[in-house]
Amino acid sequence: MHSLIAQIQPVDCAAGDRARAYLDTLTKPPGSLGMLEQLAIQLSEISGERAPTITPPGVVVFAADHGVAAEGVSAFPQAVTAQMVANFANGGAAINVFARQVNARLEIVDVGVVSDVDMPGVVVNKIRRASGNIAIENAMLPEQAQAAIGAGINAVRRAHQAGCRSVIVGEMGIANTTASSAMLAALTGTPVAQVVGAGTGLNSQQQIHKVNVIERALAARHFEASQPLSVLTALGGLEIAAMTGAYLAAAAYRLPVIVDGFIASVAALTACRICPAVSGYLVFGHRSEEPGHGAALEALEATPLLALGMRLGEGSGAALAFPLLQAATAMMAEMATFTSAGIADKTA
Repeated sequence: MHSLIAQIQPVDCAAGDRARAYLDTLTKPPGSLGMLEQLAIQLSEISGERAPTITPPGVVVFAADHGVAAEGVSAFPQAVTAQMVANFANGGAAINVFARQVNARLEIVDVGVVSDVDMPGVVVNKIRRASGNIAIENAMLPEQAQAAIGAGINAVRRAHQAGCRSVIVGEMGIANTTASSAMLAALTGTPVAQVVGAGTGLNSQQQIHKVNVIERALAARHFEASQPLSVLTALGGLEIAAMTGAYLAAAAYRLPVIVDGFIASVAALTACRICPAVSGYLVFGHRSEEPGHGAALEALEATPLLALGMRLGEGSGAALAFPLLQAATAMMAEMATFTSAGIADKTA
């Protein structure tokens, strides 16, 4: 991991300035395309190019189970993780549909599912069979956290070697909103009750129980809030660690990476705490309905592209945002300038 982090450079702000100036020569009032213009500038900063190529995108979904599911913090049983991995492999999940829509390369990676999911379409890189129950033990050993980060790095390396020019990262793991909420509370100091939502569909009493479980975990685990790997080891999940590695790798390869919802954003925050330069490579796809997502976005100083009332995960919201990246690059490549179109620019 350390050698990869050494490769991460800040985005090219000079390229962004050139893109900003070029945008003001296009046949539109300055700034009239709003966030799409900011997105075009960011993509230029990432690539160093005015109109970078971002297709094909690579979608990577990391799957793992969580020991804290034993505390009754999810509306679904733990077996659903493996069942959904099979659904991904068979092409039937939301992320499969949305990945096909944008012609994405899709890879499913098992980094910690309890049962065996060795089937066509699944890369098995199992670090351990589920994280520990954070209410009574650490989520993982430090070397397991490093190995899971490495699994995420390797997945993005495979996507890059396959020719992908952008990355979409997703996850699957029953009880992973509990781990993410615990991590976010630890990393930001936000009260647990403000970051816990319905997850897979909890009622109000179940949410109160979930808050209590997380508060117990925060009190019982020993971690340094200023050390992201310490928080990840004590409270996180194997798929959260893998996503963290994926963000680090995307930055090292200078690939734009679209961040999905709450869990993905907690992993993104972890990556940014490890290496702040990662932040320039992150495009935030959508605002999740999970209440903790707002706190995560605030900590990341991020504004998402979409707000569709979603809270599915899998990378679904990020995949839906991808056409906006296509539009931003097409605008820079194809839109006429005032000069080329023979249109009078605004007068002084």
